[in-house]
Amino acid sequence: MNLRTLRAAVLTLIALATACGQMPGDEAATVRGPRSQPGAEMTLYAPEQHELYDGRFVISGQRIYHVGRLNDVSPWDHMGDDASDLRLVGGEISFDVNAIDNTGIFRADLQLPEGNYVVEIDRFYEFSPCQDGGLAAFLYEHGDSGCGDANWPKSLLYIAGWGYGHATLDGELLYEDYQLHFMVTQGMRDRDTLEVMLSPNSGPAGAINPAAQQLDFYIRSPQQNNQNHPGREVFDHFFAMEVTWH
Repeated sequence: MNLRTLRAAVLTLIALATACGQMPGDEAATVRGPRSQPGAEMTLYAPEQHELYDGRFVISGQRIYHVGRLNDVSPWDHMGDDASDLRLVGGEISFDVNAIDNTGIFRADLQLPEGNYVVEIDRFYEFSPCQDGGLAAFLYEHGDSGCGDANWPKSLLYIAGWGYGHATLDGELLYEDYQLHFMVTQGMRDRDTLEVMLSPNSGPAGAINPAAQQLDFYIRSPQQNNQNHPGREVFDHFFAMEVTWH
């Protein structure tokens, strides 16, 4: 049994035991992690438990919004939770990845007022154990999920990737060896206002709309700048409100 299969089996046993109330002790009963969410009325089989799972996700995003501008003067907010500084841009976000092998391609080809902006991932990389080698499928992230930060509400991530990439503007190298993250999530933003739905903030399920999906990605610099939100010198953030599975 390889490490990935063993990890999936352990997480599944924890989730099943928690759901059935069979874990000894109050502390054990509150175990929370990327694939174990106490209080859930339904659990999912991990992808690795399906014999037909091939790990491949081919997805594209359209109706894309840019949070802020490429050349914003610090301090700025590029999380964009309140949707106060968004602009609709042309182009497409697309990826073809394999979450078993941690391989594949990610490319965003966007038409911005500043020019033709292209972002590509160069290598996948695991910054945290819950990222499963750099590509992870069907896990919870953000909020109180036990994976990621709390800048966004807890959501089921259908597929997510982390690693290092580069960006060009009109064919000229803009960023190199910057951190990159993309994710296809349940609906975090209101369909009409595009605001991130941070309330209700109680209960175990997270402030999301499971009848919707979105695709977010960002590329960020290694240099910190705590005047900005998030605290990086560069944090270019885009999200697509139309997601197509191929």
